Amino acid sequence: MNGLYIALGIIVIIAIAVIALYNGLIKLKNRVDEAWSDIDVQLKRRYDLIPNLVETVKGYAAHEKETLEKVITARNAAMSAHSAGDAKAQGEAENALSGTLKSIFALAENYPDLKANQNFLELQRELSDTENKIQAARRFYNGNVRDFNTKIQTFPNNIIAGWLKFSERKFFEIEDEVEKQKVDVKF
Repeated sequence: MNGLYIALGIIVIIAIAVIALYNGLIKLKNRVDEAWSDIDVQLKRRYDLIPNLVETVKGYAAHEKETLEKVITARNAAMSAHSAGDAKAQGEAENALSGTLKSIFALAENYPDLKANQNFLELQRELSDTENKIQAARRFYNGNVRDFNTKIQTFPNNIIAGWLKFSERKFFEIEDEVEKQKVDVKF
């Protein structure tokens, strides 16, 4: 009879441990999903700002059509990657979009009237603020992915996580080697 109580006690302890592990994994999974949602919110804001920025620039730099078309193409590619839900493809498309946005701000240097335009300055400020928020959201997402992946990779969690079909998440990272290079600033 004592053996039965001991076996029952061990089963209860194992069940409690599995439940606690499962709840911990769900909590981390939800944090990763929330962090991804934060990135989505900021990307949506950026997608909404870009057409306004392009229209403002068009008025001043009509003959810079190729640069403006590249920005719109990159925006559309980023939105498509966003819809697909593939973190790696979305990261690549977002990095390409960031690169083309830099070309618009470089255009402003050639057009003093554009640089002084209040709409352009406000849009530039909002876009810069949004870019900073996107970077913060990416860091938050990557931190949560790190915690989640660590939890499902460590023993004995990896056994239970595999059994419960939890899988690793991908980091939101820069794939373009050029963007990883150190920038030399010379005056």
